[in-house]
Amino acid sequence: MSETTVLPDVIRDVRRVPADIVKQLSEFPSSILADVAGRRGALHGRIQPLAPSMRCAGTAVTVEVRPGDNLMIHAAMAIAQPGDIIVVDGKGDLSSALMGEIMSQQCVALGVAAVVIDGAVRDSEAIRALGFPMFAAGLNPNGPTKSISGRLNHPISIGGVTVHPGDLIVGDADGVTVVERDKAASLIPLAHEKVKAETQRIAGIRNREALRPAWLDGALRAAGVIKEGETL
Repeated sequence: MSETTVLPDVIRDVRRVPADIVKQLSEFPSSILADVAGRRGALHGRIQPLAPSMRCAGTAVTVEVRPGDNLMIHAAMAIAQPGDIIVVDGKGDLSSALMGEIMSQQCVALGVAAVVIDGAVRDSEAIRALGFPMFAAGLNPNGPTKSISGRLNHPISIGGVTVHPGDLIVGDADGVTVVERDKAASLIPLAHEKVKAETQRIAGIRNREALRPAWLDGALRAAGVIKEGETL
């Protein structure tokens, strides 16, 4: 009977999406990437940017904390590399903020690309003025404790999505999409095709040559809304 390897609570070495792949996929909206990834990977809509102009793309450093305690976020900041996005499973707790202006300033100085928290933050006006991409589930002026252990760079669940360390994170005004590390490169041609198709569709609407999608009647027949040979 083989022995089970017990991983440490803090994992320092992470295999990340290559920087050139991150750069290419950063050109696409979170919605396009969610679509070409099979309409999956988008975090729950409660996790939103503090300002609609905030946009980010980078690789995940994953953090699991106990509600209301940010000790492990400080640990994540200590090992994060430039371009990383710190992704925090804060259990959706909004009773106290896990980050504020001071930690956001530190992230900027360290080169952290963004923070995504399923929990609350504070100092929202200062973070907006700083321009640091912060995505959170809510706001609360209460401060956190810094005394409870958690885990760093283990798989986490946040906003209904599993995130592994090194996964691609893309955020914008619509929210946050997670792309699995090993699938990221394969989405580049699919994203280009999706953008091209949507651009053509919008052009058809604007010039009034295609005011309804070509697939509509077929889908309505398949759903039993209209009969075979019938059309709207």
